[in-house]
Amino acid sequence: MELPVGTECRVLSIQSHVVRGYVGNKAAAFPLQILGLEVDTVNSVQFCNHTGYTHWKGQVLNAEELQELYEGLKLNQVTRYDYVLTGYMRDASFLARVVDIVQELKQQNPKLVYVCDPVLGDKWNGEGSMYVPEELLPVYKNLVVPVADIITPNQFEAELLTGRKIHSQEEAVQVMDILHSYGPHTVVITSSDLPASRGAEYLVTLGSQRRVEEGGQTHTLRISLELPRVDAVFVGTGDLFASMLLAWTHHHPNNFKLACEKTVSAMHHVLQRTIRSARLLAGPGIRPSYAQLELRMVQSKRDIENPELIVTAIVL
Repeated sequence: MELPVGTECRVLSIQSHVVRGYVGNKAAAFPLQILGLEVDTVNSVQFCNHTGYTHWKGQVLNAEELQELYEGLKLNQVTRYDYVLTGYMRDASFLARVVDIVQELKQQNPKLVYVCDPVLGDKWNGEGSMYVPEELLPVYKNLVVPVADIITPNQFEAELLTGRKIHSQEEAVQVMDILHSYGPHTVVITSSDLPASRGAEYLVTLGSQRRVEEGGQTHTLRISLELPRVDAVFVGTGDLFASMLLAWTHHHPNNFKLACEKTVSAMHHVLQRTIRSARLLAGPGIRPSYAQLELRMVQSKRDIENPELIVTAIVL
């Protein structure tokens, strides 16, 4: 997707890096770039592969190393960004320093939009667990989310951030309202275990956006989307979702519903292509491995760039 000549939209993406596969910055940069945005990446961790594998090695960056990189950008006077995108992190001091940087960048460009994927954990077989150090939770809740404009938690992360469980659509709406009260104008619960109207074979995504009208009144648009489930555990889907939501809300700033429909539809196409390929590699009757389930990003370029809409959002 081409932007007008002379127009440059730049994203600072701070999240994980892996040598093998598509998670973190590798999952985020590709869709952002083919959707017309320039991307500068800073790695929060550098691992050989994601931590779902049996073995993984690498480094976790600390706050001082992040600040050194940022100071270098400042010395070269190249710190004007339109968006900041953050994802997986493992160090609390690093995360707190990200907040300082976002606040400084917002002073430089008051229109900057901060998109935060608050990576904390997920539910496996109905039970939730954190896969980052527990000390990150209060940093997210008290420092990060209040300066974010768009957040994309899964259901478990939304429950952690608010201290409220979600058992129904009504409770999900209440949780999104609480998250709005923390600061973000846009909240998307990327995946939930709520029952879908189309049956158990579908996964529910919920979104809420608050806008202040010209008269000063606040209007909240809440939507629900249902997409076909895939019987596999993928890694990097949250990173891909957040980056595409950033891009599509950029291209459709006044149409939150369409931005979500394009994001969810593109996710569907990527996951369907990934599972088809993984099953072929694994062979009949054999469950694909993590290596075989790495997202097929390059092969899905056209679907990311111009997704065929397979879902229509329901306005709640």
